[in-house]
Amino acid sequence: MNNQKIRVGVLGFGGLGQAAARILQHKSEMCLVAVADQKGYAYNPKGLNPDVLIPTYHQQGSIGYLPEYGVSSNNSISDLISQGQVDGYFLALPNLPNTFMADVARQFISSGWRGVLVDALKRTSAVEQLLQLQTELSQGGITYLTGCGATPGLLTAAAAIAAQSFTEIHQVKITFGVGIANWEAYRATIREDIAHLPGFDVDKAKAMTDEEVEAFLDQTNGILTLENMEHADDIMLELAGICDRSQVSVGGVVDTRNSKKPLSTNVQITGRTFEGKISTHTFTLGDETSMAANVCGPAFGYLKTGIKLHQQNLHGLFTAAEVMPLFVR
Repeated sequence: MNNQKIRVGVLGFGGLGQAAARILQHKSEMCLVAVADQKGYAYNPKGLNPDVLIPTYHQQGSIGYLPEYGVSSNNSISDLISQGQVDGYFLALPNLPNTFMADVARQFISSGWRGVLVDALKRTSAVEQLLQLQTELSQGGITYLTGCGATPGLLTAAAAIAAQSFTEIHQVKITFGVGIANWEAYRATIREDIAHLPGFDVDKAKAMTDEEVEAFLDQTNGILTLENMEHADDIMLELAGICDRSQVSVGGVVDTRNSKKPLSTNVQITGRTFEGKISTHTFTLGDETSMAANVCGPAFGYLKTGIKLHQQNLHGLFTAAEVMPLFVR
């Protein structure tokens, strides 16, 4: 890989987008040059400063108000694609509605842009929509890595590696604990989680006002308990040939009022060895690592891998279970 910095764009500037900008401050191999939210975008080929971006977003409601580099726009993504020289984008976008990420991918395809896209998608059905775009992505010169957050992502990749000890896989069980001191910092993520609860769906969660979300969280004391979620870890492990999607389960607990995790995030892989022994590998994430660290860190690792693949003219759709993330210095 050459010594030139990877020029990174972040689409979406809620909790994850802001955390992504902060993480890039610690990386010498990548430079944040572009950011977009619903009402505007900012682009500076020499780099954008999160210490100015984040206060602007909180005070003005959009990156479009950033002095010197901000542009207000109702078509911020397509405008930014046409304006910016960007090697790869992290799509830190809420997948509400469930077709949103595929729609964004189509915008990139139709624009003629060539480069790397990485998302931290959650739902199986959303990944299935991207699979339908494989040929168009490949022909368009886009290297797209999907499901590259924590789960799907970091934990799916760990399951793929741990599976190597076994000749057959019986079960992959992912359990996550998320602690957030203030739900409003991750509004879209919390809405996506609510959409997984009984009696809710994506459309219903998207339509909820902040006040309705607040009232709902009051009923649950700020705790969301999620079981048998529609999570793309299943299709990703199936595509990688590791097990059938029915053998994968994902669930967890989200505390929207405390930064301390309600339980330790882990993945358990149970299988049979060649000697006929049944065993379980467990990979547990440190409680001190935040959701943002475990989502954005892997996303940029996969973005670096995507750049390498793209330089080798490998285009199309890849998942976090198929390729290894490279560490971003």
